[in-house]
Amino acid sequence: MPVRARLALMLAATFVLLGALAVVLFAGDKKDAGGAGFDGALRPPGIPPIAFSLKDQDGKAATLAQYRGQPVILTFMYSTCRDTCPLTAQQIKGALDQVGKTIPTLAISVDPANDTPLNARRFVNQQGLTKRMRFLLGDRAQLAPIWKAYGIRPQGKAFEHSAYVVLVDGNGVQRVGWPVDKITPEGLAHDLRLLGA
Repeated sequence: MPVRARLALMLAATFVLLGALAVVLFAGDKKDAGGAGFDGALRPPGIPPIAFSLKDQDGKAATLAQYRGQPVILTFMYSTCRDTCPLTAQQIKGALDQVGKTIPTLAISVDPANDTPLNARRFVNQQGLTKRMRFLLGDRAQLAPIWKAYGIRPQGKAFEHSAYVVLVDGNGVQRVGWPVDKITPEGLAHDLRLLGA
């Protein structure tokens, strides 16, 4: 067989294999999209939980460890945001309403220079999440390791922050992630129930 024919055959076989792989990875029922029955995307397994201690909008200390044994909604926001952060907050609020019970919800600042306790309280109040969401504040040195652990880019002058909601299981390990453009209250509530909410 001529070399060109063999190369063409190998290339065709490669495309067929790639097509079959794409069907396996991307086809199927939406409820199985995240794997293990989750609607959201599975986060990288085996990443150890990161310990942090930050102050919330009311000056009270908050750690992820204090919520061990129950799922936690973890999101990344800034208090002066006018588009993605309010939308994310409303999606979370809708999911909490559907679950019908208190789920610890922690919003971690991605704009430490502008996220003051006053701005954070105002944001939480405006979103109707008073006593339901804690907005965690800190300086860049405190927040940077948390951003890195969860794959989050902070807010910048020339770019938007990574807009994600992460579900942490009762062991403190991130399990499911939702980009803000994919999250729905129904899907988030579904995944929270799978984690034991």
